[in-house]
Amino acid sequence: MSKILIKNGKVWDGERFYFADVLTDNEKISKIADKIDEAADFVYDAKGKIVSAGLVDSHVHMRGISLKKFGIQAEMSSFPFGVTMAADASGIYGNEALLDSFLLKNLVFVCAEFKDNKAIFENTEKMLKQYGKRVAGIKVYFDVHISEVMDIEPLRQVVEYAEKKNLIVMVHTSNSPVSMSEIVDAVNKGDIITHAYHGGINNASYNDFESLKKAKEKGIIIDAGFAGTAHADFTVFENAIKNGCAPDTISTDITKFSAYKRGGRYGMTMCMSIAKTLGMSEEEIFKAVTSSASKALCKESEWGYLKVGRYADVAVFDYRDEAFCLTDKGGKTVESAEGYRCVLTILDGEIVYRD
Repeated sequence: MSKILIKNGKVWDGERFYFADVLTDNEKISKIADKIDEAADFVYDAKGKIVSAGLVDSHVHMRGISLKKFGIQAEMSSFPFGVTMAADASGIYGNEALLDSFLLKNLVFVCAEFKDNKAIFENTEKMLKQYGKRVAGIKVYFDVHISEVMDIEPLRQVVEYAEKKNLIVMVHTSNSPVSMSEIVDAVNKGDIITHAYHGGINNASYNDFESLKKAKEKGIIIDAGFAGTAHADFTVFENAIKNGCAPDTISTDITKFSAYKRGGRYGMTMCMSIAKTLGMSEEEIFKAVTSSASKALCKESEWGYLKVGRYADVAVFDYRDEAFCLTDKGGKTVESAEGYRCVLTILDGEIVYRD
């Protein structure tokens, strides 16, 4: 399909909302204007809908890349929710050739492991070679339920290693052995704290979210990493927003246990709906899933913007009868009869999903 014309939509270009028509020509966005009357192979009336840059999910678990018990087919977890780019956040298996076979545009965070309270990089080195230029950074599970960690030292070792490799670090912070403030002190500008709104011990709410305020000042990326309710406490999230600590990025942490099983159609659109219900503005939400996410992954020049000359990666959303209902481990329920729903996804100028 060479030309697609989307008319009458509320455009989100990665920076702002405005009303316009959008025309694609082969792989690129060729025109954005108040009114476009050019002939097209496919015309879509987006009146009452949001026409956005394709969404960026910075934390997923894809089949063939993550652990077999978690990995979900890349396209199934992305295109029906408007996601056109994503980063696998464990990188245990697979290689660059496998990522090339996916339609979904992608990156990977390779894993570093912890044993006896020390960071181990043997498998990390192997994965760095196998994934090559597709490596976004290093992911670590700084979690006493998963890894052999007791204090901040092994995380410091990972940060030092990543600095030498010129890579960013993504830190899984649920069930951390230390406070969120200690984690913030240990990581660098541009590193990512995921599951930033988890509940339980060492969560971010202490001292009126002092740790997340410090993270923002330091330039650390605060990622929601919802995973449904597995790594999200809705009370913590809601209070963080009230304290000026909304996430920089919203990610799904989607696995094969997540999609269509967590209180509705679980994916990026549900995460966006949860964020809206808990107090984030629409502008904050769309920025967190487009331009801010692309910047966090160092892909700002390629992903997350709807601009003339950019690749035609576009998603159209309605806000309608898309009910969801989730109850977190603390007993707080978030529900709504309405939510965001993707109705059209375009990748490189080709329709890959239509509701």
